[in-house]
Amino acid sequence: MKTLIVYYSLEGNTAWAAERIARAAGAELLRLEPVKAYPASGFKKFFWGGKSAVMAETPELAPYSFDSSAWDRIVFGFPVWAGNLTPPLRTFIRDNDLGGKRIAAFACQSGAGAEKAFGKLKAALGIDTLEAELVLIDPKDKPDGANEDKIRAFCAALSGNG
Repeated sequence: MKTLIVYYSLEGNTAWAAERIARAAGAELLRLEPVKAYPASGFKKFFWGGKSAVMAETPELAPYSFDSSAWDRIVFGFPVWAGNLTPPLRTFIRDNDLGGKRIAAFACQSGAGAEKAFGKLKAALGIDTLEAELVLIDPKDKPDGANEDKIRAFCAALSGNG
């Protein structure tokens, strides 16, 4: 099964997780980048990122290559912003036909809200369930040996061994 991890990472936590999941699952990576970058620190980070997520904005993305027919499964990865998936993922979902794909997701958060964000992801995709879900608490910034176990379990669920 050909798997692509489509992700957005502001501070590197989601990129950290995406790289480890890709290695463990034999997946390829597609990092989404908005044309206009979000502020990465301070009040502006929370204000603009949170506003953009709550308003379900769809920012213009830097060019990327994606052929839906090349993939059986899409794994979405994102930081949780105000209980939402990040706007670059909304743009990707809007712009690409993902019908018939198996869909899984992982989220990185500092506090809470991943379950709510997974619900919004499912709504954006028009699906009822995700093949697998994984929640990590700032895995790059707050190393925890349990994260590797969680990633292994997530990948096992993807392979049908979970």
